[in-house]
Amino acid sequence: MTLGFQIFQRSRAVTEANAKRWLDLPVANVSDSMSRLSAAGANLTLMNTDLTTKMSGAALTVRTRPGDNLMVHKAIMMLEPGDVLVIDAGGDLSNAIIGEIMVKAAVSRGLGGLVVHGAIRDAETLRTSSLPVFACGVTHRGPYKDGPGEINAPVNLGGMIVHPGDLVLGDADGVVSVPFDHLDDIYDAARRKLADETGRLRQVDTNERDYSWIDRRLQAQGYKPEPTDGTTRS
Repeated sequence: MTLGFQIFQRSRAVTEANAKRWLDLPVANVSDSMSRLSAAGANLTLMNTDLTTKMSGAALTVRTRPGDNLMVHKAIMMLEPGDVLVIDAGGDLSNAIIGEIMVKAAVSRGLGGLVVHGAIRDAETLRTSSLPVFACGVTHRGPYKDGPGEINAPVNLGGMIVHPGDLVLGDADGVVSVPFDHLDDIYDAARRKLADETGRLRQVDTNERDYSWIDRRLQAQGYKPEPTDGTTRS
């Protein structure tokens, strides 16, 4: 294959059934369970007006020249039901990579979610659709269709590496990718994290939350509280 025009098949991918069980886990809890090292950057955000929109599916990855969507068209023809189309367009906002017509074609083939490290257009339609859409921005200026690009190769979304077949999750806090080899471990850790935070929220509601850890942490860093001297407050 010519370098820059390579199309691969996925050798493995998270199943649609496995992906669905993650939908009740907040992205933040999953991120915390991965040592907070994996993130696609704050500019890759949920485009849908419904902020309760959630996404979970296997990554079908596309790496393309900024402003060009030739390989995205090809990737749409390769979609399997529930797939998340993950497009690395370098974060460039000069040209939209995808719009209403292409998204409609992708949905007809079972698209489960869309992640564009770049720009979209036809924003009103995409924002109000039920399809989870994540992008870095919006522009009316359309794309070119010349390439180069690659399909089902690893992509880099603002420092977060996504391999084809990895699990890709999204909600109002952004996008996170879970490596295929660590699905079970991260799932279990994220469920524990969710249970812990649910308990802490309950303690806040009932005024039972213990905040003494703050002073202990400060003192461990060398902080010494000033002695109380009965200062008058007015």
